[in-house]
This record gives sequence, C-alpha cells and structure tokens, in this order.
Amino acid sequence: MSEPRSAPTVGQVVLGRRLQDLREGAGLKREEAARVLRVAPATVRRMETAEVALKIPYLHLLLKAYGVGDEEEAFITLAEESNRPGWWQRYHDILPGWFSMYVSLEGAATLLRSYEPHFAPGLLQTEEYARAVLVSGAVGQTSPDDIERHVALRMQRQSLLEREDAPRLWVVMDETALRRPVAEPAVMRAQIDRLLDMAERPHITLQISEFASGPHPGTYGPFVLFRFGEPELPDMVYSEYLTGAVYLDARAEVVTYLEVMDRMAAHAATAHRTKEILKDLRKEY
Repeated sequence: MSEPRSAPTVGQVVLGRRLQDLREGAGLKREEAARVLRVAPATVRRMETAEVALKIPYLHLLLKAYGVGDEEEAFITLAEESNRPGWWQRYHDILPGWFSMYVSLEGAATLLRSYEPHFAPGLLQTEEYARAVLVSGAVGQTSPDDIERHVALRMQRQSLLEREDAPRLWVVMDETALRRPVAEPAVMRAQIDRLLDMAERPHITLQISEFASGPHPGTYGPFVLFRFGEPELPDMVYSEYLTGAVYLDARAEVVTYLEVMDRMAAHAATAHRTKEILKDLRKEY
C-alpha cells in the first residue's frame, strides 16, 4: 500500500490530478486502473486525490496503462520531487496536519490575498510580535519550547517573500488589528515599522480597513485566497477556526470570497493612505 501522511505536498496534488486526467483521457474507470495495480478502486481514488503518497512502481504501471510514452520520465521526476518531505515537516511535533497543507500551499502560490481582522499577518510579523501573539493564543499544555518552535516556523515561512519568484501578497487588515496592544509599546512600534518596510516592496500590497469606513462583508473572520501557476490547481480559500481549518475549492464558494475581498479592498484605505495611518499609529505607541 502507498504510505499515508498528514498532508500532501502541492506537487502530489498536481500529480494526482494529472493522473486522473490521463486515466479519463484513456477512457478508463478507476476500477480498471485498480486492476492494473491489483488494488482496490479506493486506493486509486486516494492516489488521485493525494491522500496517499504515490509509489514509483505504481506510477510506472499506470503510465503504461494510460499510454504515456515520451512524458513518462517527466512524471517520474515529478513524483520523486513531490514525495520528498517539505521543510516544514521537521516541525511535525507542533504542526497540526490541517496547517501542514496551508504551509505547502503558501509556498507554491503565485498570489496570496488575505483578510486579517485580529493581528498583523503572520508573513509580516516580527519575531517578538509573533511570540506575543502565540503566547496569548496558547491553550492546554503548550510549553515555552513549543512556543519557540512555533515562532521559528513562522519566521521560516517568511523566507518565501525573499525568493526571486516571491508570490504577490495582498493584505487587508482591520484597524483593530493594530490598535489591539498584544505586546509592550516597543514591540508594537517595531511591528508597525516592519509593516511600513514591507509595504514598500513592489510585490506586497497592504491596506487598512478603517473604523470610519463602517462594516464590510468580511466580518465573519480571517481567510486567505490562494492562486497558483499550475493549471491543475484551482483557486483555493483557507478559513481557520479554533481547532482546525477548511479548504474550499468549489468555484461558487471561491468566487464569493473573491467578490468579498474585492469589495473590502475597494473600500479600505489605499496603499498610500495605509502608510500614513501606520505612521500615525506608531506615534500612539
């Protein structure tokens, strides 16, 4: 049997969808593909939905059955690369499975659009601010060492903004997120400085939704929209709750979130006005 794991890499998701397209293009049902591998049809489904890591011998058999010739080596290479553990898996002891998928998607996206009503976005947090946020949200038996590993994970996630092919990041924050003093004034000032610095980068857009602008349709909670360069991956929405998260890729749902995000961005302060707001908030700390 293929090996299960807590969350697939994006490469495994892409490979699974390509295999499904090949199977359907060859006019084969899952039951017929399953007979090729001598497994249950449910195993083929789990391969195509990236619920299990695909073993290379299985891939050879499937590609032969689907009539793939010249492209076989490219598929094998993709499978080998996709099956390598993501860098974040060394944090498996503190990283829940439902968030492992988020880190994988975040690293593969070409565009990230997020609404942040409570805190500065994780990708733009300073280490001290991140620590204060994580301590305030800790419940149960979370140890100081666990907190530090969560901080380290968050700081390493930020490296994607330094890549040559860094994704575009577009954030709408509620004014509340910066008026809530989650840490001492020096930490808050440093966090605002960080936002001002990052807002100067051409691939980052930061907007603040001011109190004066009134209510908006995104007040249900934070969410993130992902867009990818791979045609097999549709736009996706991530929405987190206290003990888990949901990932949405149904077109009707994603379009609704996209419309809400567009409306919030249209009514939030412009990027230039946001910088002025940040400078004024910094003076208050």
